[in-house]
Amino acid sequence: MVLFLSYSMVLYFRDYQETQPADALAQEGKMIWQQKNCVSCHQLYGLGGHLGPDLTNVYSKKGDAYIKAFLQTGTVVMPNFHLSEKEMQALISFLKYTDGTGVSDPSSFTKHIYGTISQ
Repeated sequence: MVLFLSYSMVLYFRDYQETQPADALAQEGKMIWQQKNCVSCHQLYGLGGHLGPDLTNVYSKKGDAYIKAFLQTGTVVMPNFHLSEKEMQALISFLKYTDGTGVSDPSSFTKHIYGTISQ
């Protein structure tokens, strides 16, 4: 019990880094992510489809030009969604915002047979 209370106090008084809310462009990008059902193939934080890569930290690893190239042309397995310039910028802004909220290393996750994961 003492250990629990001590740990609770540490957590209560510890400083934490607060994430800023997404700006309007990133929120629009999130809507496009949902409307185009990107999660059916891609993952954020290791959650989502498994056909495409996890995109949690794609912005810091590859940059916006790399992301835009894929959005403009698609790939063999990813169709070209014919996004406008504004829609591409919004989606890139959403991925940039997501990148800043954490790090995902899906290879460190344990996948359970009943569909959940743990770290």
